[in-house]
Amino acid sequence: MIPLIKRLSNYAINNNWILAFNYLYNVIVDSKEDVEILIENRIKNNEIKDKSQARKSIAGNAFQSILIYTFLKCKENNLIRYDIFITSKKNKLDFLNDLYTIKVGEETQKPDCDIVIYKLDKTNNLQSCLILSLKTSLRERAGQTYKWKLLMEIAIDDSNKIKDKYELEYNPKVKPYVGFVTVNFYNEINNPQQRGMFKFFDKAFIAKQLDNYSFISPLSSIVDFLNKDF
Repeated sequence: MIPLIKRLSNYAINNNWILAFNYLYNVIVDSKEDVEILIENRIKNNEIKDKSQARKSIAGNAFQSILIYTFLKCKENNLIRYDIFITSKKNKLDFLNDLYTIKVGEETQKPDCDIVIYKLDKTNNLQSCLILSLKTSLRERAGQTYKWKLLMEIAIDDSNKIKDKYELEYNPKVKPYVGFVTVNFYNEINNPQQRGMFKFFDKAFIAKQLDNYSFISPLSSIVDFLNKDF
């Protein structure tokens, strides 16, 4: 994590940590040599055997950790409201539990959720919540996230027959926003099928410097969303 933080600080020009959100891709890519050294050491210690799988796991964990760190640096510099919080340990917060479970008859469906950002009111009750799925690529797992979002929309709508047909039940105290964040390692966002997925999310972000795209927002724009519309 330390090498990531050192590289990230280079992109927080004049302590502008909001801008740093758009360079998480660069930070992770620039840390490739450090990752390889870590993997080699773990192989020598017989901690891992599959290099390819280890790279994916480390990249995913790094993405999550550095996003949370950037968020906290923004809060530290009063760039994000004081009553907005972030966690990757959603199961430890009981007041968030009803956001994650859709009943399908006797069974349940849960979202693909890596990070939760939430806002509390003056009495510390949940006021708003954003469920974020983080992906280094847009392959199979991205589809899991938008399908859960679609299922949520069906389950929360009392006027449709599909809800009754599949015995869907979903009654959260606060309807969460569902968002998606990618670093787009494999340059997949220009694929029409991938672009179509973004329409299912309340918010879709990319943690990478790109030309303007109408179907996805730079991750730095999450700060404005949280402070004003959340």
